Amino acid sequence: MDHIVTLDSRQEAALQAIADRFIAWHKGDAVRALKEMIVLNGHLQEQLDAVEGSRRATR
Repeated sequence: MDHIVTLDSRQEAALQAIADRFIAWHKGDAVRALKEMIVLNGHLQEQLDAVEGSRRATR
């Protein structure tokens, strides 16, 4: 997780628009939206770890 991503202004604006929609989807509750994002990221990380593990096993 030590990967830093630099965004240009267009990417930053797109990310902000998505974040605004995600929070609106949670009826404006930013804490609730953040909690869901943490859970979603955890699930995605588990899937990435499984894919990476299967790649190592086939080498």
